[in-house]
Amino acid sequence: MPLTRQQKAEIIAEVQGKLDASPIIYLTDFQGLSVGQANELRGRFQAAGVEFRVVKNTLLRLAMERLDGYDDLLEHLSGPTAVAFSEEPAAPARIIKDFLEDEGADRPELKAAYIDGAFYPADALDTLAALKSKDELVGDIVGLLLSPMKTIAGGIAGQGQQLAGIVKTLAEREDA
Repeated sequence: MPLTRQQKAEIIAEVQGKLDASPIIYLTDFQGLSVGQANELRGRFQAAGVEFRVVKNTLLRLAMERLDGYDDLLEHLSGPTAVAFSEEPAAPARIIKDFLEDEGADRPELKAAYIDGAFYPADALDTLAALKSKDELVGDIVGLLLSPMKTIAGGIAGQGQQLAGIVKTLAEREDA
């Protein structure tokens, strides 16, 4: 049954809200997946906190046109399209890549991705899957910041131990 104008307007508003709120959008071609594979893929996305849904291209296009910055994605809105909305840049790419390897499938196929204002073409799946998560990046930065402090603390402790050894040696000489 076709959607009414009201239903279309609601879908456009909902998608527009998700585009506005989500810094990461993946467009995929899912055509050719069996029902079981599609359910498996949806389950993997859901477990990772990624919303994955099929949206009519015309409705998605209207939602994107109402916001700035999605012009590069518009040309990829043809054929069956599913959208992954995420807070984590690499999560959808990792899920797609793992799914393709586990299932031995060639779908879903990345059409394009939009991550924090940057456009990524279909051939960037491996690059996107290799991105570090925000938590991993924060951990790396903290590690880099702590490294010099550990070196300084180790140096001070080493000098302190050396000084203690000298004092002990001098004290032993005076006692003798």
